[in-house]
Amino acid sequence: MPWNDNKGGGGGPWGGGGSGGSGGSGGGDGNSPWGKPSNGGSGGGKPPGGGSKDRPDLEETLRRMQERFKRKGGSGGSGGGAGGSGGRGPGNFGVTGLVVILVIALVGWAFTGIYQVDERQQAVVLRFGTFHRYEGPGFRIRLPSPIEQHYNVETNTEKRTQIGGAGANNLMLTGDENIVDIGFVINWRIREPRDYLFNVVDQQDGRNELIEQIGESSMREVVGTSEFERITTGDRSGVEARVKALMQQTLNSYKAGVEVISISLSGVSAPEEVVTVQRDVSSAEQNKAKREADAIAYRNQVVPEAEGKARARLQQAEGYKAATVAQAKGEADRFDLVYGQYKLAPRVTRERMFLETMEKVIGDANVTIIDTKSGAVPIIPLDQLRGRQTPPQGQ
Repeated sequence: MPWNDNKGGGGGPWGGGGSGGSGGSGGGDGNSPWGKPSNGGSGGGKPPGGGSKDRPDLEETLRRMQERFKRKGGSGGSGGGAGGSGGRGPGNFGVTGLVVILVIALVGWAFTGIYQVDERQQAVVLRFGTFHRYEGPGFRIRLPSPIEQHYNVETNTEKRTQIGGAGANNLMLTGDENIVDIGFVINWRIREPRDYLFNVVDQQDGRNELIEQIGESSMREVVGTSEFERITTGDRSGVEARVKALMQQTLNSYKAGVEVISISLSGVSAPEEVVTVQRDVSSAEQNKAKREADAIAYRNQVVPEAEGKARARLQQAEGYKAATVAQAKGEADRFDLVYGQYKLAPRVTRERMFLETMEKVIGDANVTIIDTKSGAVPIIPLDQLRGRQTPPQGQ
């Protein structure tokens, strides 16, 4: 048994003797763990009714128990004293090992505060989850985890985010209701590591979802207010500048800590499904422009000519008006003059007026007037007079 103390018979854990003792089945000293006599014979035990006390001796019992446990955990020596002193007890070895393990654990824990920052990076150190400081490149020391933590953020590296292009459709609607497939590249870098670390979330595959969404939204807003020709061939640099400014403004409002370096349009074209339709539309627009140019040229030719004719007619009317009025005034003045002379000499004036009127009436007629009041009939060579008055042909 494990509690044998090599003193003869096999005693129990409390020092009781085995069956080989002198006397029946009693213990070696005849006492129970609490000092009471056993049920066996005398066996060297205290006589019943002797001078022993009924209450147990607690100190003695505890001392015996300690000795038994020390001998049980010893290195196998025989007997009590010599065998027990052959090696250390488990208590002393356990304390030393625990101290060594604790020291190793503390050293390893302290080494978790040593880290390295690359030249292109900047470390953001958090203390109890709150921003504490920045650390530059090199070997750095911080308080061990979880008191302080660090995150290396690349601040001196230009990053590229591709949107559309490379076989991916990125259809947008222009301001003149055309569909365009746009691919562009966003070149950016981290300006404020603290804001970027806390406000921007990257996906597992390295794509930056916030940059992609803001870039695509800004491009759609600019394209939606621009014409197709301006985007494709006219003012691509202006479109890129507007997208950059709008994207930077949005990122600043989100406190993303990101600086947009440039926007580059990698491909701007109509989708294959509508290329033929757009060609027809373009041809129709060209025909429309040609017809409009022809109409404008015809208008520029006809309108000035019509305006010139109108001005000529107006001038003729004004001239006719002035001539008619002047003639009327002249006739009126002439009538007034004739009337003044008529009042002075009525008979002479009447005859003069009669003769002038008759001269106007029959001045061009081939008529010969003969006064018959004289009583003589003159012979007038009418043929000669008629020939002299009639001009020869061909003159």
